[in-house]
Amino acid sequence: MATSSKGPSSEKPSKASPVPRAALRYIVSPQEYKVLHQYILSRSPTLQRNVPTVARYEAALVGKDHYNAAAVRATARVFVAAQTGLKAWELMSKVLFSRGKAVAPKPKQAFFRSTNFRLSLSVSSILLFHRLLYRFFTRLRANLLTPDARPFRIRNPKVSRGLTSELAPAVGASLAGFLLGLCPSDQLRVTVAIYALSRAAEFWYNKLEDDGWFKARPWWFGSWLLMPLSCGQLLHAFVFDRDCFPKPYGDFIMKYRGSYIPSRPPAADYPSSLPWPGVYPVVDSLSTMAKTKWPPFISPILFPNLKVLPTSLSYIAPITDPAHPAIKALSCAVLHPQDPSCLRTYVTYYIRAFPAIVKFFALFMSAMALPRYRAFYEKPFKTLDKLAKSILRMSLFVTGAIGTAWGCICLFQNILPRTFLPTQRFFVGGFVGGLWGFLERSSGRGQFLYSARSSLDSTWKVGVKRGWWRGVRGGDVWLFVASLAVVNVVFERDARAVSSGIGRRGLGFLRGEGFADRLKSESSQDGTEHRQAQRKGS
Repeated sequence: MATSSKGPSSEKPSKASPVPRAALRYIVSPQEYKVLHQYILSRSPTLQRNVPTVARYEAALVGKDHYNAAAVRATARVFVAAQTGLKAWELMSKVLFSRGKAVAPKPKQAFFRSTNFRLSLSVSSILLFHRLLYRFFTRLRANLLTPDARPFRIRNPKVSRGLTSELAPAVGASLAGFLLGLCPSDQLRVTVAIYALSRAAEFWYNKLEDDGWFKARPWWFGSWLLMPLSCGQLLHAFVFDRDCFPKPYGDFIMKYRGSYIPSRPPAADYPSSLPWPGVYPVVDSLSTMAKTKWPPFISPILFPNLKVLPTSLSYIAPITDPAHPAIKALSCAVLHPQDPSCLRTYVTYYIRAFPAIVKFFALFMSAMALPRYRAFYEKPFKTLDKLAKSILRMSLFVTGAIGTAWGCICLFQNILPRTFLPTQRFFVGGFVGGLWGFLERSSGRGQFLYSARSSLDSTWKVGVKRGWWRGVRGGDVWLFVASLAVVNVVFERDARAVSSGIGRRGLGFLRGEGFADRLKSESSQDGTEHRQAQRKGS
């Protein structure tokens, strides 16, 4: 009787345990395993003997559900990426923003309670449960539409209408947004909720626009109209409720204040031992002046024996005491003490501030244009011309908005009675300054929405501070869930209404459809690209 002997073969069963082999599918996909095996695993005899071949790995996954495995893989990678990115940003911020400053040591905190871990867990959990819920409601809807489910539909007509709706998977998947509650309840969570709300409103507006709701709108109507309202509210909060005002916004305004609010003179002219009010105390003095109905300026040079300043404003005396005697308003004496002409100060502001703001936006917008390097290579002169015009328009818009807000303080002092709108005139001044957004109406939607989000956040905080309304525990999470539902519904109805390519890719990724833009193949056929370009300023 002959015995058959088999030599060594590449199809020899792997020594790897079935448990790690089953877990491997939650780590790498078949395509990724093929690349990993080709370039790494096959080059090590030890690894090659202990891992399955590509054919055996693919055969082991035949007939299995890949959706859940792909969801777990994506969730794990998002968690690792978020944790790594947050830790890298924490280290970079210490080096870049804490240089030369004394930083108080943070109390030690358990890893599982740290902000970075909870934020990463929240983001990754939203992704996982959004995918699982979307698939669950999609399958549930399909099952309820079958003839076998007809008795259930008859017994529960209202529930059936909801669950069999085309929008049921989109709305049901949005329940994953409640996992934002894993993130610490701080400003970041509120910012995320407000951002989601603004994007939901923007996409909903796009959908209504595509449906023909705004065909008769005037030519000047657009998102730039958000700017006057936002600037008016922000300037009012900047003066009266600075604890409810975004600090980076205020720092930018004070950095480019130009000829308004004089800086401390050099030590040769003004001894360092003498006090000098900072820029923010000067703004506080404007708040006090408004509440006391804008007192006039009495020059101590002309009347040295009179008490020229109220006790509550005595700290601005180093600025107002040497002010020009021809100045009539106390606000003008503190804003531009050396020049009695408000108009000349306003013009001087542009001469001083505009070049600095142009330099800032030239660096910022050039850095933002780097990802579009192909356009510079293919059409260098046209692209550079477009970039230069954008820089100049944005610089003039920002310079005009800041300068007009300052200038309106002086203007209202000259044309309005002291008791007329003493505090509300800051809102009016900011509103007038925001009208400069007309210059950026064609491409400034992103900037207008950013200001609107900042204003909405500030308005809410001011209302809570003054008792206009009360905060709701977890209200930011509920707002995020509702906004996510609106975005999902709009994306389900008409993906073209989601005007951001990254947004469409992200929503597709949330649903497990991959990171591809579903409109990329359609944009050349139905004019999608042209509509997206028009929406940047509408």
